[in-house]
Amino acid sequence: MDVAQLIQTVAVYALPVLFAITLHEAAHGYAALHFGDPTAARLGRITLNPMAHIDPIGTIAMPLLLYFATAGNFLFGYAKPVPVDFGRLRHPRRDMVWVALAGPAANLLQALGWAAAGYLLAALAIEEPFFHAMARAGVLVNVVMFAFNLFPLPPLDGGRILVGLLPPRPALLLARVEPLGFFIVMALVIAGVVSALWLRPLMQWTLQAIQWALAPLRWLLF
Repeated sequence: MDVAQLIQTVAVYALPVLFAITLHEAAHGYAALHFGDPTAARLGRITLNPMAHIDPIGTIAMPLLLYFATAGNFLFGYAKPVPVDFGRLRHPRRDMVWVALAGPAANLLQALGWAAAGYLLAALAIEEPFFHAMARAGVLVNVVMFAFNLFPLPPLDGGRILVGLLPPRPALLLARVEPLGFFIVMALVIAGVVSALWLRPLMQWTLQAIQWALAPLRWLLF
């Protein structure tokens, strides 16, 4: 394992990852508060302080272990979930969708921001490789988080969105999967199903959409 390369990779990805997980979780908490549940606010989880959202195992230990175990070919991690009492939302089924959607939406907006930063660096003729690498890392991290979290199985955001959109009976059946959902998702990830059938296609569409959305900025700068 090249230690220098590891340090460089950590330096490039540290800021994008911290922003990605912090704003993702804070967005869930803010949306919950907006729709009537103050649980996250009372616990101090609507904050831009990354320390409130970092899980020692899921955010630090697991990604590092997987990096070394797979030579950087497979990484996975998670932040400390923001607590939401869906029963306290004003319209639980409808508002659940918006609360769940807030996290991936925050990642999509950040991906747009990092992509725009990359264009600005190029337009200003700033050639420092580190900054360009960080901008690319910011886009990649946030597009991965956006796509992965929309996978339609609880406890991921996509699963909770689907629970809120389905008729009551199938929604209840899907919601019952949540206690085992994490293990099911991990099994599907390890088997390559999530990557092949969900993550890669959605990431490609998302990256294409970002290019379309930023086309006017590209036109103005270049």
